[in-house]
Parts: sequence; structure tokens; C-alpha cells
Amino acid sequence: MTDSGVVRIGILGAARIAGKALINPAREVPSATVTAVATRDAARAEAFALEHGIPASYGSYEKLLDDPGVDAVYIPLPNALHGAWTLRALEAGKHVLCEKPFAANADEARRVAEASASSGLVVMEAMHYRYHPLVAKMTSLVSGGAIGTPRHVQAWTCWPITSSADIRYLPDMAPGALMDGGCYAIDCLRLLGVTDPEVTGALADPVPGTGVDRALAARLTSPAGLTGWFESAFTGAGEFRADVHVAGDEGHLWLRNFINAQEGTLSVHPDGPSWAGADESPETTFSWQLRAFTAAVRDGEPFATTADSAAVTMRVIDDAYRAAGIPAREPYSS
Repeated sequence: MTDSGVVRIGILGAARIAGKALINPAREVPSATVTAVATRDAARAEAFALEHGIPASYGSYEKLLDDPGVDAVYIPLPNALHGAWTLRALEAGKHVLCEKPFAANADEARRVAEASASSGLVVMEAMHYRYHPLVAKMTSLVSGGAIGTPRHVQAWTCWPITSSADIRYLPDMAPGALMDGGCYAIDCLRLLGVTDPEVTGALADPVPGTGVDRALAARLTSPAGLTGWFESAFTGAGEFRADVHVAGDEGHLWLRNFINAQEGTLSVHPDGPSWAGADESPETTFSWQLRAFTAAVRDGEPFATTADSAAVTMRVIDDAYRAAGIPAREPYSS
């Protein structure tokens, strides 16, 4: 870190999400700065660095990991590469902020969680929505009895993806609607009380001949007594959706757009009030996440989206695939 305690972050890859998820938030969060980017093409890395005002660029991920001026890495690589490069970053002594899904499957997630525990370094899964005040308000309302005793939690995620050539459809990149959006839904159900969930049924709509799920739905049960249901889909047209509903014995609660909670709305029914995410905080979920990440790196502050928590979500993902008759995903093998 710098003398002022600013965490210096490097980016592995030039993914589009990096601007929204890290580069722009780092301009608002004084405890973070983006100092380097690496791709497997030096010219592309240089162009990305010039576009975003990043001081250093590298033509390989290894060179960035060798840079002593980088304290932590952000990994927005394709799903099948998340686990491998998180492990490589830990070996290089770097803290890690890894995009979801945390790994290709549960076995790989467990290996990463074990490495994280033994390293003493921060490994955070980028479930950014968890850090916004509107989501904290939702959980406090549920736990505080605003809808009585919770009985059932349901979540929906939908991404419009216009091209069948999108990386989220490529079979060797750990693709699919469950991996891309379903991981959010599962994490949110767990947050709201569907703890240690068991998948009791699932149904998928796979692309013929590939096994890539363009839609998947699953039913969950929990030892805590709650049941859960989620649906995740890709559509060629339509609108983004990320909603969660909690039914209790005295009412129910909706959070529409929980993933981008600064744009969301939270309401309690039948007679409760409602809140706009921007009123709770206009700052993005990504800015709140970055603050939590740097606080963990600098000051050892606890955080919610740990490697152990991510491994539980990956176990549920694998179980849902099996219940739907689809094999679990595999890490990329070159």
C-alpha cells in the first residue's frame, strides 16, 4: 500500500465490467487506486490503460502479479478462469476481489477457500449488492419482524443477451444463466434466511447440443424452515430484472433491482412504507463494495462475501445443475 494507506489494485483482463465495477468507483473511494491492467495482448492492455488513465499495462497476467506496486487484483475474467487466477494471485501475495461466480464449480471453490484461509490475505467475492444500505435495510426489516415470521423467499434474475456468440454461452467458459445471474439469486436467498440450502428440484432450458442453460429454475429448502425458489434466464430481447420477494405470516416484502440497489425500490405490504435505493444512498453498490474491500485489506475489517460463503453458493449451483440434468461446470483447460 502507499504511505497514505491507499490500496493499489491491478486488473486481470480488459472486461467491460471493469469500468463500472472498479475503475469508476475507485475515483470516488479515496482508499483505492487502480494502478495496472494486464491482458494477453500488450497492445490491448496499453490501449485500455490509456482509455482509463491507468499508469501501467502488461501483456501477461503473470507480469502484473510480479509487480511489487500492486497490492490487490480484481479478476473479471471469464467464469472458467476465476478460480485458477485467484490461486495464482494468492501465491503472488496479492489480495483478491473476484467477480462472481467465484469458481467454475464447488470443488474448485473449496480449493480456493482453503488457500484463502491459509494465506492470511483478503479474498472477496464481488457480490457487490450486499454492501448497499438498501439491502441492509431489507435484511433488518425481515429479521426485525416487519412481515412476521418469514416463510418463503423467491428471486428472479434476467439478462438480455442479444448474441449467441456471447462469452456467457461458450461451453468451455463455465457459462449459463445459473452461473451468471443465478449465483446472485442463490446468494440473496441465503442472505434472507434460506441458509444451508438443499436443492429439491430444478428445471433447465439448455441450448440444444451444448448443455448451456439459457434459463434455469430451482426449489430450495432450508434447515431453518424457510423455502426458496429462484429463476434465472438469458433473453434475446427484453429487460434486465433482479427482484426478490419475501413472504411472511404477517405480510410480504419486495426489493426490485436488488443487484443495482441504488436504482432499486423496497416496499413492505400490505400497509408498510417504501424506500428508494437512491434515497438510502445514491452511490453504487460497487462503490460500497470497494470501501468494504479496502477496509478489509487495510484494517482487517470483516466482510460478508468471503471465500467460504462463496463456496456454499457454488455447491448449490452444482446441485441445481445436477437436479436439472446438466453437468456441473469445469475450469478452463487450455
